[in-house]
Amino acid sequence: MSAQAQTNRLKIYVSVDMEGISGIGTPNMTSGSGKDYSVGRDLMTADVNAVVAAVFEHGPAEILINDSHGDMQNLIHTRLDERVEYIQGNIKPLGMVQGLDESFDAIFFLGYHARAGTENGFIAHTGSGAIKGLWINGVEVGEGGLNAYFAGAYGVPVVVASGDSAFAVQSQELYAARTVVTKVAVGSSVARLYHPDVVHRRLRQATLEALAGLDQARPLEVTEPVTVRIRFASTTRADILQAIPGVTRVDGYTVEFTSPTMVEAYGLVRIAYKYIAW
Repeated sequence: MSAQAQTNRLKIYVSVDMEGISGIGTPNMTSGSGKDYSVGRDLMTADVNAVVAAVFEHGPAEILINDSHGDMQNLIHTRLDERVEYIQGNIKPLGMVQGLDESFDAIFFLGYHARAGTENGFIAHTGSGAIKGLWINGVEVGEGGLNAYFAGAYGVPVVVASGDSAFAVQSQELYAARTVVTKVAVGSSVARLYHPDVVHRRLRQATLEALAGLDQARPLEVTEPVTVRIRFASTTRADILQAIPGVTRVDGYTVEFTSPTMVEAYGLVRIAYKYIAW
C-alpha cells in the first residue's frame, strides 16, 4: 500500500543529476574542479526548490532528495526547503536511487542527460565514460531508463523528468512522465539554454499536473529475472567482470548476466561502472 493511501500524504522521491539542470551549458559547471562549479551548484539547488515548492503547493508531502551527480555532494543543503530530507555522499550501493522503495508514490528525475553515444546529447554518458552501451532485457537504456526500471520494480512511477532535448526524447520513448526540456543540446559540450526562471515555471506546471493525475500514473514494467548486457570502452573491465560468477563474456568489450531481481541487477551494474578502476 502506498504512503498516500495510508496517510493521505504523498511520499515523493527526487533523484537529481546535474548535466540537465537549467542554466548549465558547459562541462566545467558540473565538475568540482571547474571554474563555474559554484554557479552550477546554485542552479541545481534552484531547480530542486522549484519542484519542492510545487509539490507542497499541491498538498502535504514527505520529500526525499537524492544527490545523484558525480561525488553526490553537490546540492547546497542549507538552501533547500527545510521540509525535505536529503541524501548526500558518494559510496551508495544504489547510487542514484538510494533509499527508494515501494513506500513512495512517485519519483522525479531532475537534471538528467541522454545515454552514451547519443548524437547531440549534452554531456551524454551512461554511468561513467567506462560504459558505451547498457541493455536491460534487450532494451538499450541510459541512467534514466535504468533508474525507471528500478523504480518500476517497486511499483513507483516516474512522473516528471527534466533534462536536455535528447534526454527528453529518450525518456518519452520509454515511460510516460511529463518531460521538461531545460536546454536544446547542440553537441556533446554545447547547449542552447532556456532561462532558469522559464524552466522553473515549467517544472511547477509539470509537477502540479503530474500530481493531479497521479492516479493514472503507471510504473515502467520490468520482467524478472533481468538480463543485463554492458558494453565497455575498455576490454580490461570486461576481463575483470567475467571473473564474477554468473557473468559471461559476449565479446571483447561486452559482458552479460542475469539477476533474479532488478534490485540485484542494479547493484552489479553500479559496481561495473563505478568501482572497478580500469
